Amino acid sequence: MELHLIRHPRPDVPAGVCYGQSDVGLAESAAEVAARLRPLLPADYVLHASPLARARLLAAELGAPVLDDRLKEMHFGEWELRPYADIGTAIDTWADDPLGFRAPGGESARDMSVRVLHWLDALRAAAPAAPVVVVAHGGPLRAIAGHLLGLPPERWLGLDFACGHVARLDVEDWGVVLRWFNR
Repeated sequence: MELHLIRHPRPDVPAGVCYGQSDVGLAESAAEVAARLRPLLPADYVLHASPLARARLLAAELGAPVLDDRLKEMHFGEWELRPYADIGTAIDTWADDPLGFRAPGGESARDMSVRVLHWLDALRAAAPAAPVVVVAHGGPLRAIAGHLLGLPPERWLGLDFACGHVARLDVEDWGVVLRWFNR
């Protein structure tokens, strides 16, 4: 399976604000990002996307996406749309356990990765004949790529997907090849 992972364009959120599943707009044109990415994508593909606007708008410029809630970003609960500076020392608790920590009313990175990997298992079971393009968020893309590349979950944070960029992985029966990253 040829898999293209695209992170949404830059969101319209002030720097230093937590915005996980908050449905925020875009700070750059989805049409312009799609035009830049289109030459990097195959001619025909199956398109999947998070239903959050920042991913959905770009996906709609690229085709007719299948929207799936499992591709949403991590939910930060009471931290959503709050400046990190206002969250205080709770950030230190998160840094001590980045996979297991859960903001009040939110989910942990581990919880998010379980739902995203359920989506990936369903995709792989469907055995799509065409290449697959996914438009989602940094957290879910890290979980997909990290899992496929065989990295331990604590190393997934090192996969820094840039906004409005694409990575390509070729998933074979014998393993996975990372063809390119952040183009």
